[in-house]
Amino acid sequence: MDRVQFGRRVAHWRGRRRLSQAEFAALMRRSRRWVEELEGGRRQADPQLSVVTEVALRLGITVDRLLYDPVVLCPAESEIDAVRAALQRHDVITGRCDDSSTEPVSVAALQRSLSFARTGFQAGHFATLGAQIPHLLIDATRAAERHQGDDQLAAYRLLSLSLELTEAAAIKWGDSELAVVAGHRAVAAAERSQDPVIMASAARHLADAMTAHGQAAAAVQFVTAAARRLQDELVQRGPEGLSVLGMLFLKAAMAQAAAAEADDISPDALARAVPVFLDEADEHADRLGSDRNELWTSFGPTNCGLYRVAAHVQLSEGADALAVAAGLPDAALGALPRERRAHLLTDRAIAEKQAGQREQAVATLLEAEALCEEEVLCRPRTRQLVEELRLLGTGSAEGRLRALAQRCGLPG
Repeated sequence: MDRVQFGRRVAHWRGRRRLSQAEFAALMRRSRRWVEELEGGRRQADPQLSVVTEVALRLGITVDRLLYDPVVLCPAESEIDAVRAALQRHDVITGRCDDSSTEPVSVAALQRSLSFARTGFQAGHFATLGAQIPHLLIDATRAAERHQGDDQLAAYRLLSLSLELTEAAAIKWGDSELAVVAGHRAVAAAERSQDPVIMASAARHLADAMTAHGQAAAAVQFVTAAARRLQDELVQRGPEGLSVLGMLFLKAAMAQAAAAEADDISPDALARAVPVFLDEADEHADRLGSDRNELWTSFGPTNCGLYRVAAHVQLSEGADALAVAAGLPDAALGALPRERRAHLLTDRAIAEKQAGQREQAVATLLEAEALCEEEVLCRPRTRQLVEELRLLGTGSAEGRLRALAQRCGLPG
């Protein structure tokens, strides 16, 4: 047994169960130091089977999953189901809570919870969202109904942003249907907020979900209509407004690229509109003047470059994608959230596969894994890339790819 890997699994599942080290130590009838050493892989001997069995029992998982599951970092299906169940609740659907005496969460507390979850997403911690999102949705729904005046409008803003987070997480989990449901709800809540910035933010997320769900042409129409409707107000709102406006055009570019790839009649004509949308986003980034992270957009000149890479990848233009990626400044990339950087690396790996550089694609995937494990080991699109590289062959990188495939939980 690999003590280090076993310790990481224990720490992972303890965190998923929301147990502190002290609480877990009490359940195990051990000291906190014992737990620290176990999770740090510093125990002198491998844990006895009786200890492993008790750890699994206290954490509520099987011994096999504790010892062997290579995708332990990924959300369990039950946690994704919990998010789906939250979206299907009567109060969350209707916005009408029961008549209990439960006080609504304050706007400030709701903002803190959302910021914590959103920061985790940008750090590449997607699995923990399965436990956080249901509470956010329920609390934000109650707050939007029970608060009055400006607090109610603020609560609707936070409800929309919480639904946006649900959509973004569902995309990472590969559940586009769940993403579309959350995206539609986010747009509805945004309209209730009366805030054009939130309306634009929700629109860009719904466009992303529609594209992932095979509705790319409709996504282009929707997101460009939102941009036309809201543009004047957004420009007047300063950095937040310019950021979400720019993101609308980035999402339009990605949807247009997906529509071109899916079209059998005139794909080249559709593809010619992609750089038009990207150039529009660049103009707003130039007006913004620098890379920022308003409303967790990471919008700015550098993120526009990342989307240009992604659009080339979507159009199967691997060499062009690699040329754009090579021109992105390292310092600017390093300042982006981890999720954005890992996403670029996985896009670059796909581009390298498209360009026939399969050994380099493996190296890039390993770099992405070192930066953000969940982006590589858990995302369906990345696991598909690993499987495709296995089928195509990667020369001297075969051994490293085989080990990566095992960590992704792919069959041998």
